[in-house]
Amino acid sequence: MAVFYLIFQRLGQAALVAFVLATLSFVFIQILPGDIALRITVARVGIDQASALEVERIREQASLSRPMLLQYADWMRSVATGNLGRSFVSDRPVSEELVTAAGYTFRLAIIAWVLSYLIALPIGIYAGLRPNGFLDRMTAVLGATLASLPSFLVGIGLISVFVLMLRWFPPAGYRTSAHLVLPAVTLALSLLPASVRIIRNAVSEVRASFYMTFARFKGLTRFRAFRDHGVRNAAIPVVTFAALQLAFLMDGFVVVETLFNYPGLGEALVKALLARDIPVIMGCSLVIGTLYAIVNLAADLVVVKLDPRRMESAVL
Repeated sequence: MAVFYLIFQRLGQAALVAFVLATLSFVFIQILPGDIALRITVARVGIDQASALEVERIREQASLSRPMLLQYADWMRSVATGNLGRSFVSDRPVSEELVTAAGYTFRLAIIAWVLSYLIALPIGIYAGLRPNGFLDRMTAVLGATLASLPSFLVGIGLISVFVLMLRWFPPAGYRTSAHLVLPAVTLALSLLPASVRIIRNAVSEVRASFYMTFARFKGLTRFRAFRDHGVRNAAIPVVTFAALQLAFLMDGFVVVETLFNYPGLGEALVKALLARDIPVIMGCSLVIGTLYAIVNLAADLVVVKLDPRRMESAVL
């Protein structure tokens, strides 16, 4: 019963977060300087065809001349019926555009997330079992160096080496699986330093615990004692942090997707912001907020499975 209450509570939080994000996005777009109808017209028909008559026609068509509160109320009524509206630029249903873009983003995020932990888990576990050893010190130095580099700079470096010099991968867009490699590696490298340190610290803390010391007294090796008695406890902070990182990937992809011209939510959001395409911007906010809350719900359920004693704190 407590699990169902946790799910209900987190889904309610997801709805609240999504609507707060969408509302803030609506307000911020409305108060930006410039004529929204003009931006939409330029994005739809091009600057050469953006006449004053066309601007006024689109203003009336998109109901932009109505008061802001009425526009927001219309959008809320549409969302309540499951309709996110139509794009001001493409005139396609927003739900269709976002489902396609979210699929691309989710695919890229999962690949990058899995790749980062395939690298981070063995390094972090080994460093945590031998704190202050050579590998531990090396990962601290390399991690600090990598963490100081912005993701767009890492992406540019990968493009310079693997596209311009070696010509191993295509530079941008998405047509084949090869187009996923460089953006996924860029995102994975941005996650790697923090992942390694969290895993290392969790393992090191478990290693120093009494039950691990007792296991060693029974004659178990360091790795077997950790495998039999420490993995479950060390996994709790790692799972929580890994979920936060996956959520970060779902809403921190804008720079990387724009850099690689990848057709995901990030690129869709940037294009919508430039064109002041309000329905798409608000739809993106709803999707991002909902995905963030769902990922955190999944993390809570995994943590409760690993340690049922945490159920009480999870539902607070």
